[in-house]
Formats: sequence, C-alpha cells, structure tokens
Amino acid sequence: MNSPTEKASFWRERFPVDAVAHFFQKKSVPMHRHTIWYYLGGMTLFFFIIQVGTGILLLLYYRPTAEAAFESVQFIMTKVQFGWLIRSIHSWSANLMVAAAMIHMFSVFFMKAYRKPREVTWISGVLLFFLALGFGFSGYLLPWNTLAYFATKVGTEIASVIPFIGHDILIFLRGGEEVTGATLTRFFGFHVAVLPMIATALLVLHLLLVQVQGMSVPPTQIENSAKKKPMPFFPFFLMRDLVGWLVALGVLVALAALFPWELGEKADSFAPAPPGIKPEWYFLFMFQTLKYIPAKILFMDGEVLGILAFGLVGLFWLLIPFIDRRPEERRTSRWFTAFGWAAIAFIIIMSLIAYVIPQTF
Repeated sequence: MNSPTEKASFWRERFPVDAVAHFFQKKSVPMHRHTIWYYLGGMTLFFFIIQVGTGILLLLYYRPTAEAAFESVQFIMTKVQFGWLIRSIHSWSANLMVAAAMIHMFSVFFMKAYRKPREVTWISGVLLFFLALGFGFSGYLLPWNTLAYFATKVGTEIASVIPFIGHDILIFLRGGEEVTGATLTRFFGFHVAVLPMIATALLVLHLLLVQVQGMSVPPTQIENSAKKKPMPFFPFFLMRDLVGWLVALGVLVALAALFPWELGEKADSFAPAPPGIKPEWYFLFMFQTLKYIPAKILFMDGEVLGILAFGLVGLFWLLIPFIDRRPEERRTSRWFTAFGWAAIAFIIIMSLIAYVIPQTF
C-alpha cells in the first residue's frame, strides 16, 4: 500500500502542484478604500456555479417539447421531492447572477480597471455579461407558460426590425415564422449547450487573465495602496470571499423558500396576450425606451433607430478600453465616468417608470 508521501510524489510528477501552490502563496490583493468591490467577481461566479448545479438537476426531468415542457416543470414542482425549491433556486440565482454581474461590471468601469494591459479582461467580462442576458432570454421560454411565450414572441419580433438581417435573425431564433415547439427546442439547445460552451471558454480566459495580471488598483488609489500592505490571497482574501458566498447562499435560499418561483398557465398560441405582461427586469429599461421613441424619425422607423442605438451603445461599452485612451487622467476620463453614471440613472429611471406605470408589451 502506498504511503501518503508516495501518493503526493505521484501527483507532483504528473501535475504542477508545487507551482500552483507557490503561485497562490505569493498572490496578494491590493488594499485601498475600494477593495470591497473585488468580491463581486467571485459572487457572480458563485451564482453561475449554482446555475450549473441546479440546471443539471432540472435536466433530469425536463422535456423540451411544446406538448410536455409545461407538464414536466409542473411535475418537478409538485411530484419531485424538493423539486419546487431547486427550480426556485435556479430562477432566483439567475436573476441574482445578472445583478451581481452588472454591479461588478460597473464597479470595474468606475475603477478604470479596463486600462492597459487589461483590455482583453474587460472585453471578456462584458461578453460574459451579454451571455448572462442570453441565458436569461433563452431560459425564460423553457417553462412554456403564457408569460414566457408572449415575451419571447415580442423579443424576437424586436430583433426582426434590424435592417437587412432582421428577418433572418427572427427565423434563426424561432426556427420558423412563429414561436412554436421548434422555437422551444432551439432555445433549449442555446440554453444548455451553445451558451454554456461559449461561457465556459470565456470564463476560463477571464479568470486566467485576472490571475496572471492581478487586481487592478484605481488610479486615484495607487498612492494609498502603495502605503498599505497587500492582503495575501490565501487564506485571508479567499476566506472572506467564501464568507461572501455563504451570505449569498443564505439570501438565495431565503428568497427561493419565501418567494417560490411561480409556473403560471400553459402557453396557448391561439389565446390573446394577457394584460400587464412585462419582460424580466434586466430587459425592462430597453423595452420601456422603445415605447417612447416616435414611430417615425425623419425617414427612418423609430424602433429601428432605437435598436441600432442600443447596439451602438453596447459596442461602445465593449470597446471602452480603446476609446478611453488615458483613463488615469481625470480631465480626459471624467466624461467617461459621467457616461457611466448617466447609464445607471437611465436604467434605474426607465425601469421604475415601467414598474409604476401599468402597460403591456
């Protein structure tokens, strides 16, 4: 029988265990007044792990067809032991993951952590956020209830207004001209195969870049950070990160248990859209904005201009490291900071208006 020393030697010969241990022993986290924002990245990762775990459990019973999808989710919630809790955790963690990712992204933006040489880290992070929105949109239809059906119908119709390629995008998303069982199957494939594959590759790249480049210090805190002793990543920062995960788990389980995610009624393509239907909160500001755009602006369709504007803003946000060339200088960077605060204010105000004023799609 091999001794523990021989077993350790076996793994050292085949894997760089010592090199990894040495890396984490030397790794440290800068200390300054904004250090607390570093924990949001790990929080987002935690919710993603919860999504994967609960999603696998739901896959054991879910059937991605228009005839059986609603009934399979109903079976999970009523017949499978703790099935209602697993589904509720999956739904709540999806929303919390998007919220954590959004706050993390804006905190990185305001701390100017996208500056050289972290441009690729920023791009991979923003793409991961866009993928999180894709997860939310594709997963929304899977229960095949009334709300999901009409939300998907309106969402794909908005994509169809994109000039030249809009109709092709609609056909690609729906698998046909209308939202049918083919759409459900297609969204299921996106949700459990295509998006996870892309997200995993981007996540590995993002985490690798963060580990290699280390934590970025905001330009305004470089002097203060130099005066303070950095915090060792292991065990101090890691233990604090795990405490944050435990708090997040407590909040998640409390929300899932106290406010179970409802299933609603089965989708009926022949029934009219019920009043008061709204998209998920992270899409709400965009839908609300499109309502205020005039039908015609000069010779262009207003909705088309709105979609193009959101696309250009998204592209601008993605390429911000190459546009804000001197983020360390306050004079040149304050305009970008103002843009970030304006974006937050716009999202909050438009979302609140949509919640306060009763309206439909």
